[in-house]
Amino acid sequence: MNLIDALKSRRSIRRYQSRPIPKDLAKSLIDAAQTAPSAGNLSARRYVLVSNEDMRRLLAAAAYGQEHIEEAPLLIAVCADVKASSVRYGSRGGLYAIQDADAATMCLLLAAHDAGLGACWNGAFDDDMVREALHLEDDVLPVAIVSLGWPEESPARPERTRRVGEVSWID
Repeated sequence: MNLIDALKSRRSIRRYQSRPIPKDLAKSLIDAAQTAPSAGNLSARRYVLVSNEDMRRLLAAAAYGQEHIEEAPLLIAVCADVKASSVRYGSRGGLYAIQDADAATMCLLLAAHDAGLGACWNGAFDDDMVREALHLEDDVLPVAIVSLGWPEESPARPERTRRVGEVSWID
């Protein structure tokens, strides 16, 4: 699959088959996420992989009851390591760490799509509940919970109901 086709065909998948994702495949997704650019090449991000049913249920509760988080065979919490970035960049380090985590999340989503997996980037959750559930330090910020599984749906491309953005060119 070429990149443009992957970008255009990737969808947020929220219904998954119950079969597990092999650990070597999960590891390859993390390897792909790590190819993302990062400020100062610090890779100021962390990943927590969750397949445990009780923990998935707890994270779904933290995500305001989003059922697909509980039902996905694998969750990957992508976190910004604010301290690691702030050591070099001071007060901008928090922003850079979040950007690092976001870039890694997009690479992870594309790698999952390429592997035939369904995935959904979930950003609506209670930070404190997620931080507590995953035993994260105070300076590690959960940025995304990516739900992953073998897709049970194949949604059509959604219609964009609003203007996505304006493009300006200064020549």
